[in-house]
Amino acid sequence: MSTDASLPRSSWVPTSGAESGFGLDHLPIASFSAEGRGRRLGIRIGAHVLDLARATEAGLFDGLSVQEREALRKPEMNALLALGAPSWARVWSRLRELLGPDCPALRDHADCKSMLVPEWGVSLRVPAHIGDYTDFYASIHHATNVGSMFRPDNPLLPNWKHVPIGYHGRASTIVATGTAVRRPSGQRKPPEAAEPTFGPSQSMDHELEMGFLVGPGNPMGQSLSVEEASQRIFGVLLVNDWSARDVQAWEYQPLGPFLAKNFATTVAGWVTPMLSLGGAKRPGPIRRADDPAPLPYLRWPGDWGLDLDVEVWIQSAVMRERGLEPMRLSAGNYTDMFWTPSQMLAHHASGGCAMQPGDLFASGTISGPTKESRGCMLERTWRGTEPIALPDGTERKFLQDGDEIILRGSAPSSGGGRLTLGECRGRIEPSQH
Repeated sequence: MSTDASLPRSSWVPTSGAESGFGLDHLPIASFSAEGRGRRLGIRIGAHVLDLARATEAGLFDGLSVQEREALRKPEMNALLALGAPSWARVWSRLRELLGPDCPALRDHADCKSMLVPEWGVSLRVPAHIGDYTDFYASIHHATNVGSMFRPDNPLLPNWKHVPIGYHGRASTIVATGTAVRRPSGQRKPPEAAEPTFGPSQSMDHELEMGFLVGPGNPMGQSLSVEEASQRIFGVLLVNDWSARDVQAWEYQPLGPFLAKNFATTVAGWVTPMLSLGGAKRPGPIRRADDPAPLPYLRWPGDWGLDLDVEVWIQSAVMRERGLEPMRLSAGNYTDMFWTPSQMLAHHASGGCAMQPGDLFASGTISGPTKESRGCMLERTWRGTEPIALPDGTERKFLQDGDEIILRGSAPSSGGGRLTLGECRGRIEPSQH
């Protein structure tokens, strides 16, 4: 599918021009439900969502294969993800044709209104059945900052610039944007305490991340090259990998994150296809002269990074009561990451791990070189020593009950303007303990 500037940027659908962030140059996909219809897949165009099941039943995708049409009728993305890049290109080419200014097939269809749902009337779901979830640690700024807090003389461990570090997350607690997140409990041991105690985390944190949905997998025992991995990434979505920092500090030795991370991970509803991100692709990260070169299995001359602007916003319970708008906590860009998405996926499969359609991997906290670009409270407040003042007169070292965290993102379009990556929202509820 072409991504050049010659593509039309506006559609016959109202308020769907490039200025909306959801024009023809974008067309993100989601799993949604709405009044009178069960869960299904939809495409965002302006302020509307195209119901793919109804559009398929109306014969608007009859030029596609049986497998492609059946995938569009599913409630989740897994069947579509399994088809691979050639099918994705055919589907999105047809979508741009149907929604473009010169195609009457959908516009003049008798059931057009039933196929287009107002965006405000849909509930977004987790976009795919996620069988496995892996979280990486790909930001050198984040890794250096966190390492400096615990190991001032040796912030980066010796392996960090050689191997994409990650941990296996918990797919069963991945939740859709807007879902409340309960404060977790766990063992905590402050440095001054003689023994650990069990109770609600007192250092609840967010992590601003970018997630990637995997398409066709690989058989167990076979690896993927970086080039092959790049063709198996369907698209991106915002991810908040919630963290209980006090639990994490006690439990991470010797094996790493466990209860501090497995209680909830929030994902955005809208998935932006890589097909729409041609304008955001950049050469892979530039290594410093004294950085080690990636090992051969992590090299590909055509590898790419992504120019994605990302932000974190906060709104406390008191701010909502007073009608105060959310406050921006941080703003960064994905180009600051040390490892590319393709390198992360290739490394994941390098030992023979079988990836599957619908697997999710995330980047780890996106942090940049400035204080304002740090993507979590641990860094932003420097482990609580530099509290942040909120408009309601309170301060935050870490997150409190009632706080809502909102992640937002955007990307440059291949034809100018910006693509809106949507939002990833979650509000903290009190612990049950």
